Amino acid sequence: MSDVPTVYKSGFLPALIFSSRWLQLPLYLGLIIAQCAYVFLFLKELLHLVTDVTSMNEQQIMLIVLGLIDVVMISNLLVMVIVGGYETFVSRLRLDGHPDQPEWLSHVNATVLKVKLAMAIIGISSIHLLKTFIEAGNIGMPGAKFTEAGVMWQTIIHMAFIASAIGIAYTDLLMQRVSSANKAGH
Repeated sequence: MSDVPTVYKSGFLPALIFSSRWLQLPLYLGLIIAQCAYVFLFLKELLHLVTDVTSMNEQQIMLIVLGLIDVVMISNLLVMVIVGGYETFVSRLRLDGHPDQPEWLSHVNATVLKVKLAMAIIGISSIHLLKTFIEAGNIGMPGAKFTEAGVMWQTIIHMAFIASAIGIAYTDLLMQRVSSANKAGH
């Protein structure tokens, strides 16, 4: 009985609460299915680019390529959430020594994951904003996808993402300083 983890020795309720983390497993499996949908979308857009490249102008090609980059960045975000979230909140993946283990996974925690996610969201938002700026030349024309107000709001929202990421990173820095000071004091 000495091999049983301490949490299971402490009683039914603590063991139940600790085991409830496994309820997140279907969520991560669902994100893997969402990743499959993004792979399908990527292949569909890539096929569209390859088959129609001769009839497209540079702007159309650029918009499709930016769309492909956007799909890849969202897919990367999904991988970070799936792998990092599972490792942080559900169970260890036990990948130590695996040649394909991501470098960031060795020191992942909730704060590191939040900063990485914020940076990924900024990257995705940047791609969307760039696509908007490319199409902004059509504002006021029939069939335009954006209005001046729409471009302004996208820019404001993007800046809010940047401010949030800076705030998260600054909070992390302050927490590291407090932690270092506490360790030095003891």
